This record gives sequence, structure tokens and C-alpha cells, in this order.
Amino acid sequence: MTVEQMDQQAYLHQLGKQAREASYSLATLTARDKQQLLTAIAASLQTHRKEILAANQLDVAAAKAAGLNDAMVDRLLLDEIRLQGVISDIDNVIALADPVGSEIDSRVLENGMRLARRRVPLGVIGVIYEARPNVTVDIAVLALKTGNAVILRGGKETRHSNLALAGAIRRALTELGLSEHAVQLIDNPDRELVSGLLKLDQYVDMIVPRGGQKLQRLCAEQATIPVILGGIGICHMYIDKQADLTRINPVIINAKVQRPTVCNALDTLLVHESVAAEVIPSVLSELAALGVRFYGCANTRALAADLNLEMHAADEESFSTEWLSLTLGVKVVADLDEAVAHIRRHSSSHSEAILTDNIHTASRFMEQVDSAAVYVNASTRFTDGGQFGLGAEVAVSTQKLHARGPMGLEALTTFKWLAWGDYTARS
Repeated sequence: MTVEQMDQQAYLHQLGKQAREASYSLATLTARDKQQLLTAIAASLQTHRKEILAANQLDVAAAKAAGLNDAMVDRLLLDEIRLQGVISDIDNVIALADPVGSEIDSRVLENGMRLARRRVPLGVIGVIYEARPNVTVDIAVLALKTGNAVILRGGKETRHSNLALAGAIRRALTELGLSEHAVQLIDNPDRELVSGLLKLDQYVDMIVPRGGQKLQRLCAEQATIPVILGGIGICHMYIDKQADLTRINPVIINAKVQRPTVCNALDTLLVHESVAAEVIPSVLSELAALGVRFYGCANTRALAADLNLEMHAADEESFSTEWLSLTLGVKVVADLDEAVAHIRRHSSSHSEAILTDNIHTASRFMEQVDSAAVYVNASTRFTDGGQFGLGAEVAVSTQKLHARGPMGLEALTTFKWLAWGDYTARS
């Protein structure tokens, strides 16, 4: 082990120890204490708004100079409207009920002992994320609301933004007499620190990676700490033969175009063959006018041949791609069974939707598609903690253990068994 590696290890252990100590005091805060803390954080972000936006402009300028694509630049951009939205989301979290301290169930055993399960904080959460500075605030606020300390490791693209945001949050903590170590940011871009964080099981209770497939795989393969996998969206929408074709275009356009760089944006459109000749020219023309390009199956390309679109031949690789851009895969399918089979083969288990007026077809789709969120006659863009009434979200989990779908407050808690006896001994 080199001296530099030893220094990094010592640095991470210091962060972990500080976070663990901070978590003990956070766990004893009342719901009122935590509401006051989040209110102070919102005020601090408002107070330091100009320096946060100035820091973000440094990141945006560096990203453009480095040749990052428009989708990545959009992800890291904070303007007045977006920053105000981030701050407003704190009010939404303040208004939510605090799950910590609530009892999940309670019962009395035959021996007279009473058992209960009570929600408690996880302790220390490590979050590794990429070019989204809003995550710094979202994670910190949700963690503190549930009495958890957090160690954040953002991408190098948002270093200045994250430092400014975390600084404002830490100032609010100290103003209220709390440890600033409740929210810590690793601002060193060295990837070895990520690997080190993944093995900091002495102090960290859960890792949440928010990023692409490579980051998810890295965490799954190297972590000695439980990892919440998710955030990769290969999302599908199936247009059934009994859909109301006069109403489908706005839903499809919303799913694809409203914000194409996020994980709940539409990636593949599946169209029943009996309505494909009507649906494909109509919806593709509207999408193309909004800047969308396409990867289509042979039938799709034939039906769109006269539309003068940017259309590429789709294959297994393109149908397994999360586009994060104004790109859409399109496939004509024979029926619901073929649509479901395609989703099972290519989906990341994030969000899928069906547009249909047949309740039996809708029910079959919801039963057979095993993703974190499944919609009937709605856009996939709703898979979001705020939209689901959870406040800001930690991540969207696509796994099945502990948490699934948008992760709000409850996903950052665990429970412990509490037992009350009367000097009871086991017989």
C-alpha cells in the first residue's frame, strides 16, 4: 500500500468516524428539531443563492469546454428556476410526516411480554452520484429528516456546485448547534476514494449509487456495504390496438420530450401492428418536429419511409440503450404478449406504460410487467419522489429488497424490535 493510499484510507476513516458520531446526535432529534433544521437549510440556500449559481456557472463552462454533450450539460445546470425548485422541495419534505419513532406493529405474547417494531434511522448513508447538483440537497434533506448522517461523493463535473451547496447546508447545521459532519462531501475526484468508500462498512450502513450502468456495476461488485441499485431507466410505452388514438400523442410526447435526460424518460415505443399505420406517421412526425431522432424496426422504417425523418435501423443493442437524449426506439409488435416479451428482455425494471381503453388488457399488462412502476394511460415521467408525494427522492430503486421505486423517507429507515417484560424469563 502506498503512502498516498494510506492517506486516503485515513481520510475516509476520519469521514466515517465523524459521520457515525454525528448520526448518534441526529437520532435523538425530535420531529420539531428536524423541521427547524430543514427550514434553516432552505434559508441558508436562499441566502447563498448567488454564490451557488456562480459556482454552477464555473461547472457549466468547464463542461462545455471539455466537450460534454448537451444532455450532460443540462443535467448539471442550475439556474434561478431550478435552484428555487430545489429549495421549494425542502418545504415539501418538511410537510411530510416523520417516520422515525413510529411503530409498525405491536402485540402481546402469551407470556405477557409486549413486542413492537419501531422505525429508526439507518445511521450513515453514502451516496455516489454524477452530474446532478440538486442531488446534494435532495439527499442531505431526506437524510437529515430521518436522522441520518450522509457522506456525499458527487461527480467532478459538479465539484464547484456541490461545494457551494454543501457549504450552505453545513452552515445551517452549525447555526443550530449541530455537527457539520452530519453532511460531508468528498470533493477529491480520485476514483480510488469511491472504491474506499464502498468498503467503509465499519461506519457506513448503506450505499446509494446514482449514475450509469458502470457506476452501478462498480458498486455492486466492490461494496462490502448493502447497495441500493437503480436509477437506470430503459422505459417502455405500449400502444394497444384499443387505445384512444386521438389522445395518445400528448402522453407519448410528454414521456419522451419533457425532460429527455432523466431516467424516467421514454426510451422505446411499442405499437400494436393493427394501429401502427395510423400511429407511427402521426406521432413520429410530431416528435421529429421537436428534435427527436429514431431507431426503428423494419416495419417502423417502412411506415415512416415518406416522412423524411432521421431514422436508423434498430437492433438488440439499441433497444437495450438508455438514451438520455432526444432519441427514441420504435418497434411494431403483434400483440400484448410480444410487447411484454420485449420489455422483459430489454427493460431495466424502472418504468413501463400501456395506453389502452381495454381494462382486461391493462390488467394483464400490470400483472405481467415486473418493473418498479407500471402505468396505465399515463406518462412514465411520473416515477419521481415528488410526484408520488414522497417529497424529494434519494433514488429510484429497481431492485426488490428493502426499497423499490422512488425512495423517500421510509426507505432511509430501518426498524428495531422493542420488548417490554415483567422480569420475564424464557421457559
